[in-house]
Amino acid sequence: MKLSEFKFDLPSSHIALHPTENRDESRLMVVHRKTGQIEHRNFKDIVEYFGDGDVMVINDTKVFPARLYGNKEKTGAKIEVFLLRELNKDMHLWDVLVDPARKIRVGNKLYFGDGELVAEVIDNTTSRGRTIRFLFDGEQHDFYKLIDNLGETPIPKTLERNVVPEDRERFQTIYAKHIGAVAAPTAGLHFTRQIIKRMEIQGVDIMPITLHVGLGTFRSVDVEDLTKHKTDSENYFIEVPTEIRVNRSIEERKKVCAVGTTVMRALESSVSAGGRVKANTGWTDKFIFPPYDFKICNSLITNFHLPESTLLMTAAAFGGYDLIMEAYQVAIKEKYRFFSYGDAMLIL
Repeated sequence: MKLSEFKFDLPSSHIALHPTENRDESRLMVVHRKTGQIEHRNFKDIVEYFGDGDVMVINDTKVFPARLYGNKEKTGAKIEVFLLRELNKDMHLWDVLVDPARKIRVGNKLYFGDGELVAEVIDNTTSRGRTIRFLFDGEQHDFYKLIDNLGETPIPKTLERNVVPEDRERFQTIYAKHIGAVAAPTAGLHFTRQIIKRMEIQGVDIMPITLHVGLGTFRSVDVEDLTKHKTDSENYFIEVPTEIRVNRSIEERKKVCAVGTTVMRALESSVSAGGRVKANTGWTDKFIFPPYDFKICNSLITNFHLPESTLLMTAAAFGGYDLIMEAYQVAIKEKYRFFSYGDAMLIL
């Protein structure tokens, strides 16, 4: 398919700048693939669509405050450093993006806070990318605590607003566990402990995978031919209990629901020769767009995504291009809220 086929007009007023007051009060569009029916519900109603023997797979990655603001040595120029991934824990080596990039050269020292944290630029990776080494001699947990104190919640710049204190809690799922993401797995932001408890009472198992969401999730596609688009690799983990539980639901012809495109990507990256999930640890750069033959999940929860985004393409691959693009036009007409803090879609 072509990039231009995923273009649509989205009024800026439809992009949610802030989350709903309560997580489960966002709206829920339910899209039925077999009939083409579209329902308008509230997210807390999602429990009505699942029952005994079904399984929901969640992404328990945890977002860390990856955006740091500091100053360049000597000149004092203000700089932004976005931590992408840790390359070497012992040496405190990180892959980062810097802004303004033209001012940041190999050998420069960068100072954060009141000088509590210092980094040295040791390599150029891309036009904006750098490898930096934090000059820190203390314990690992003290280093991460310092990052936590000095860093800012990495809400997408598309929101075009300042970070507020509530973002630290709300740009995080309630079940976040393993630190490593620089963006939230947004489909999971709607879940509350009450919803999870109601699911469990109905016999629905909630099983985790971990995929550390990177900035590549929001990277724009700049080629018309989607087969030529390359995505950034993301680290993921699928453990044996999740493998066993998901495969049981597949064999029993129950619902296997991916809570978000990150879960879908991880599961589809770990398909065995027999078409089942296999426990695995590794990196995936899988890019799912139509047409695609899904092996594991038969339902998907996802947010409403921006035009020409890879996330929209994955949703369209799962729900069917024509139906999902029609659903998006309905969403715009019905004033659904889009993007990270927006409303949800359940595709059955």
